[in-house]
Amino acid sequence: MKKLNTLMILAAALVAAVPAFAATPAGTPMVMAEGAAAGDMVDGEIRKVDMEAKKITIKHGDIKNLDMPGMTMVFQVKDPAMLDKVKAGDKVKFKAEKAGGAIVVTEIAPAK
Repeated sequence: MKKLNTLMILAAALVAAVPAFAATPAGTPMVMAEGAAAGDMVDGEIRKVDMEAKKITIKHGDIKNLDMPGMTMVFQVKDPAMLDKVKAGDKVKFKAEKAGGAIVVTEIAPAK
C-alpha cells in the first residue's frame, strides 16, 4: 500500500510537470519567455470595421502571448468605442487576449 501511494504521488507530480515541457508541433521544446509581457503590442492593418457586430478585421503580425502566427482575422473588441477610432487601411498597434472563449482586442492605437 505504501508503494502504491508513493507511485500515485510520483505520477501526479509528473502529470503536473508536463505543461512545463510541452513541445511545439515541430517537436522543439517550447520555452516560456519570463520577461515577455502578456499583452505585447502587435503591428496590424485594419481591413474592416463592423460597428453593428462590434468586430474588427485586422491583418496582423505574430501575437506572441497567444502563440499565434501572423494572419488576417476577425476579432471581438473589449470596448466598442475603440471602433470609432479606426478605419479600413489604418496601421495600428494592438493588444489581444483570450476572454470567454474568444480572442478580444483589448487595446488599439495608431502605429507610429
